[in-house]
Amino acid sequence: MNDLDHAKRFFVEGLAYLETQDFGAAESRFFETLKLAPRSVPTLNNLAIAQQRQNKIDDAILATKKAIEIDPNNVDAHFMLATCQHQQELYVEALNTCEKIISINPTFADAHCNRGFILNKLHKHEDALVSFDRALAIEPQLSDAHLNRGNALKNLKRYDKALDAFDKALAINPDLDGAWLGRGNVFFDLKSYDQALASYKKALAINSHLEGLEGKRLHTKMFICDWANFEADSANIIFKVRNKETKIIPFDFVALSSSPEDQLECAKVWIAAKHPASQNPIWRGELYKHDKIRIAYVSADFREHVTSILIAGMFENHDRSRFEVTAISIGPDDQSEMRKRLKGVFDHFFDAASSSDQEISSLIRERETDILVDLMGFTTYARTNIFAQRAAPIQLSYLGYPGTMGADYIDYLIADRTLIPESQKRFYTEKIVYLPDTYQVNEEKRSISHKVITRSEFGLPDGGFVFCCFNNNYKILPNVFDCWMRILKKVESSVLWLLVDNVTAASNLRKEAVARGVKSDRLIFAMRMSMPEHLARHRLADLFLDTLPYNAHTTASDALWAGLPVLTQIGETFAGRVAASLLHAAGLTDLIASTQQEYEELAIEFATNPAKLVTIRQKLLENRLTNPLFNTQLFTRHIERAYEVMYARYQAGLPPEDVVVPQ
Repeated sequence: MNDLDHAKRFFVEGLAYLETQDFGAAESRFFETLKLAPRSVPTLNNLAIAQQRQNKIDDAILATKKAIEIDPNNVDAHFMLATCQHQQELYVEALNTCEKIISINPTFADAHCNRGFILNKLHKHEDALVSFDRALAIEPQLSDAHLNRGNALKNLKRYDKALDAFDKALAINPDLDGAWLGRGNVFFDLKSYDQALASYKKALAINSHLEGLEGKRLHTKMFICDWANFEADSANIIFKVRNKETKIIPFDFVALSSSPEDQLECAKVWIAAKHPASQNPIWRGELYKHDKIRIAYVSADFREHVTSILIAGMFENHDRSRFEVTAISIGPDDQSEMRKRLKGVFDHFFDAASSSDQEISSLIRERETDILVDLMGFTTYARTNIFAQRAAPIQLSYLGYPGTMGADYIDYLIADRTLIPESQKRFYTEKIVYLPDTYQVNEEKRSISHKVITRSEFGLPDGGFVFCCFNNNYKILPNVFDCWMRILKKVESSVLWLLVDNVTAASNLRKEAVARGVKSDRLIFAMRMSMPEHLARHRLADLFLDTLPYNAHTTASDALWAGLPVLTQIGETFAGRVAASLLHAAGLTDLIASTQQEYEELAIEFATNPAKLVTIRQKLLENRLTNPLFNTQLFTRHIERAYEVMYARYQAGLPPEDVVVPQ
């Protein structure tokens, strides 16, 4: 047998090992082949496949480049190169490789599909649709093109068309897990939680390893207050977090876990898997020198959104003699009055929703931004990779996400002593900025409707005590609901007024009340309405009952601004201590319970002792405009002082350290 025969034998054996997914053995056989036939392009291509499947991406790229050097127009080699570049998040390079493939073979449908997939990653969703349409014109039954077209349409909020694309993908391949996931995500955005849940269950049945999906399924159940197997499901998720599995998005986990240690682990695991620090940071230690400190805020919520409602006044109050303030908008322009207001507030406003992470990071670097503020964290539409690329010398997390990011490229977290006591600092990877009153900024100009309203308009009894909770339904957990039902039983003629935005949650909560011996008509449900009217209707309630482990945040501010006392139980995590932080700043520490029993007893006492509640309400009204909670100018001066301390350390070449802002 000559060398050519031996080479053929090794090559065939390598293909056989590829077929059985023994990629290490396949790689070995292809190396043997290349010793005898070093310029065999098919061998180099298959070697790259074996290496890519073993996550030896650098080796696979070397093999593909060698194949391209021998045969510059080899489509298979270019296709594998694009795949590897995508895995390394070299999206621009991958896009160029796809375009090279298309120039060689314009009818290669998979190349058009991959080009669209990469454009989606670059947030060029409109351009991506063009590529998917070209792929489908060539190969109408290409399920991946339908799937990724659906993802692009979903990102563009064209939900009906997105569902149509996912359904077409599933008609071709009913077991395409990504299409079921995509359908679930569309239904979730549309608040059709029952349909979202059905799609998520189908995706999980096909592929139980989809990142974050197990947690998303449980989180969706929480939106409809479906507590079947809740304890077992929660324990399972917590176990998997401790086992370093990416089964739940950290934001979803915040509403589930009462352990700061578990929340830290969840964040660290997610960051390592999805947003690791770039090996090629954009900022490389340069020391910027400007007359003013340059701050850029990154958010998808520069629109009619609770974050902007809270923070708009702070942007307006920034001292322009000391700070140059920029907005990096990564979300939609909703054409709202808030959007118009914000665009007029900043020194610079960049609409970067359709820009890639790399483009945004480069913009931040080119503008020599000193301090980059992430207002998103792990919330919807966050762009964490901008921060992973180290776009600015000082990077911090504020307001959007109530917890640690678990990332070494986030230097600081804005908090206060109530949120993060000294004993819990070890559960945060960031250095802590301790503001003197509360971490939460508030708008002191919020409008409350003067329209005369009555309880009967909202289905509330004219007499009797009205407890309320306008938190999102997913924050209502069984143990909290147990407590509420015990309170209702002990306070005659009382009702519980809840905010719900789906009929399934209302139905489930009524059933849960009856199961606990409380008539279903003692639960009253409020629908969403415009903010001035929503704030006004708080005045129809007597006491706001908070939730745990995820407190009222903006909803607590809403209630206090409207003059409604908020009763909270302080928890162990950031998210479970926010209401206590707000009450401290409002001078209402009597409304902070340390245990559930104390919380329950206080609720009953306020409901049955009208004089005590009147005293609390009067104190709230007196403090509302004098205490720090709603003093936007004071808050702005405090956070600016923190920025100056961070900046001074950076200018002195010192590493980040905890910052304590004096009163």
